[in-house]
Amino acid sequence: MNLNFTKMHGAGNDYIFIDCFDITIDNPESLSISLSDRHFGIGGDGLVMIMRSDNADAKMRMFNSDGSEGKMCGNAIRCVAKYLYDNNIISKQKISIETLSGIKILSLTTQSDIVTHATVDMGNAILKPELIPVRTDALPADSLSSLPESIVGVPVNIGGAEYAITCVSMGNPHVVIFCENVDNIPLSTIGPLFENAPLFPDRVNTEFVQVIGRNRLKMRVWERGSGETLACGTGACAAAVAAVLNGHCDEATDISVLLPGGELIINYSEGIVHMTGDCIKVFSGTIEMGATVLCGTKKSDTE
Repeated sequence: MNLNFTKMHGAGNDYIFIDCFDITIDNPESLSISLSDRHFGIGGDGLVMIMRSDNADAKMRMFNSDGSEGKMCGNAIRCVAKYLYDNNIISKQKISIETLSGIKILSLTTQSDIVTHATVDMGNAILKPELIPVRTDALPADSLSSLPESIVGVPVNIGGAEYAITCVSMGNPHVVIFCENVDNIPLSTIGPLFENAPLFPDRVNTEFVQVIGRNRLKMRVWERGSGETLACGTGACAAAVAAVLNGHCDEATDISVLLPGGELIINYSEGIVHMTGDCIKVFSGTIEMGATVLCGTKKSDTE
């Protein structure tokens, strides 16, 4: 069978988008693994299904390249909004999209009636360890005087080295480490150590961040389930929040986060995070799939 798709990216964080308004896909986990392969598939950081929603204008489900499902993806959700608007599925410039971490509201910027950028209301940054989640019982006893309301600059040992960590959830868990030079970090070695550390029961996305100005950060990210990617929207949000909490940046100002794939603008004010970035269509196409995809036409409600 043939499966139509659209390849899009935000700040280089690329995904394969499938319009599931009129079809169902029964095994998106394995489909994401096969399609994300950059040699034998389409190539991408994962698969995104654009679906109908009873609670919002549309629903998004995102799967990493290893088949695991993510609750939220800041770069992918902007591309979903672009797809909906550019294909005349939704005609308004303020769009609501349902995710596993709640409904997100996006404000669109257009040029010649094509979406070029979007601002996402990412909601509140979650700092409580049990909600991120982080196992406080796995933290050094001398680093905590009591059960903390947040983990900001707490020293831990990962892989035999000491790091000062700040933990934030933006719908999925993040740990942020500030360093002198992100380009010198052996991320392919350190990233998996953080991702699979017992400290993080649901695994974790890891951001190494270099402060290059009062409102300017440089970041590299190791995403759980995908490895190093060119950008991570929720990771950029977590980095900006951590920078404010550690006194590196100011609250209620636009913070530029430079990533290998582009730039995201983050504003953290009164606990709420807004993210602005590009959303770019690369190409659309059709891929021939085997019968194991188990994808078919969606039945009507009267059938």
